[in-house]
Amino acid sequence: MRMPEEPIGNRAEESAGSGGGGPAAGKDEGPAAGKAEGLAGVAHHSVGVARRVPDLGALELLLAVARLGSLGMAARELGISQPAASSRIRSMERQLGVALVDRSPRGSRLTDAGALVTDWARRVVEAADAFDAGAQALRDRRDSRLRVAASMTIAEYLLPGWLIALRGQHPDTAVSLLAGNSAAVAERLLADEADVGFVEGLTVPTGLDSVVIAHDRLIVVTAPEHPWAHRRKPLGAAELASTPLILREKGSGTRQVLDAALGSLARPLLELNSTTAVKASAVSGAGPAVLSELALGEELSAHRLVSIPLSDVQLGRSLRAVWPTGHRPTGPARDLLSLTRGA
Repeated sequence: MRMPEEPIGNRAEESAGSGGGGPAAGKDEGPAAGKAEGLAGVAHHSVGVARRVPDLGALELLLAVARLGSLGMAARELGISQPAASSRIRSMERQLGVALVDRSPRGSRLTDAGALVTDWARRVVEAADAFDAGAQALRDRRDSRLRVAASMTIAEYLLPGWLIALRGQHPDTAVSLLAGNSAAVAERLLADEADVGFVEGLTVPTGLDSVVIAHDRLIVVTAPEHPWAHRRKPLGAAELASTPLILREKGSGTRQVLDAALGSLARPLLELNSTTAVKASAVSGAGPAVLSELALGEELSAHRLVSIPLSDVQLGRSLRAVWPTGHRPTGPARDLLSLTRGA
C-alpha cells in the first residue's frame, strides 16, 4: 500500500521557518507574539479539522458496514434508506480522497484504506460516546435539584400549585424554596444561590432578566368592626397615605407598589415581613392593611376581612419570573417557568 504523503501543513511550516516571506531566522518577537501565533494556529486547525473530518453519522455507518458486511444491513440498522447510505459513503470517499468500500452482489467489503479509516473511526465514535455520557452526567446533576427564590405572596399562594405540577414532570428533582422579599430574591439569584426567582415589585432588579407571568392588585382591607368597613364613600389616596397602616417591610414588592402609588406614607402601625402576619394582624382588628388580592380570597369570603373601595389610586402590579441577565433557565427551572404561564 502506498504510504500517505506528508501533510501539506508540515511542509509549509518548514518553509516559513527557513526564510521565504516570513520573519528572519532567529528573530525573537517576544512571548506575546508567540502566544498569539499559537492561539491563531489552534483556531485555524480546529476549523480545518471540522471541514476535513466526516461527521459522526458517516463514521457510524462505516463501522456498521465493517461489522455487518453489507451496506443494506448497515442502512437498516441505522434507520436510513440504502440509497442514502450509498450516497453517504460516496460523499465520505470524496471528502477523504480514498475508496473505502468495494461493493459487489455478495456484499460490501472494506478496502485496505477503508479498514484503516474504520479503525480511526472507531476511536472517534468511542470518544464521542464518552463526550455524550459526560454531558448527560452534567444534565443529570443539574436536573437533580432546583433552587427557587420567591417573594412571599408568590411563595405562599402560587408556587405550591406550580411545584406540584412540576413534580409530575420531574419526580426525582429535589426542590428547595427560599422565600423572602423581592430584594432578597434578587440577591439570591445574583449570588448563584437560586436557579430561578419570582418577584412582585414594579421594576426588575438590576442584573436580572424577566418575563411577566401574571397580574395582581393590592386591596385595602380591615376587620368588619373598623370604621372604614361602614363608610359610604370610597377611600381617597390622601386619607390612605395619612393613615397608619399594617404594612409589609421595605424591599417587599407590596411596599414598592404602595410607596410608588402614594408617595409619602404615614408611619406604619405595624411593619411585618410576611403576608400571613399582616393578614392575621388585620383580622385581629389591629388596623387597616394593604395586601395582595391573591392572599385574601378565604378571609373575604368568610367576612373576616372587608375590602375597602378606593377612589383615586390604582394598586395594580405585574408578577415576574426573574433570572440573571443572559442566563435563561434550563432543565427543571425552564419547565417550572413554562408552568407559570397559566397563572
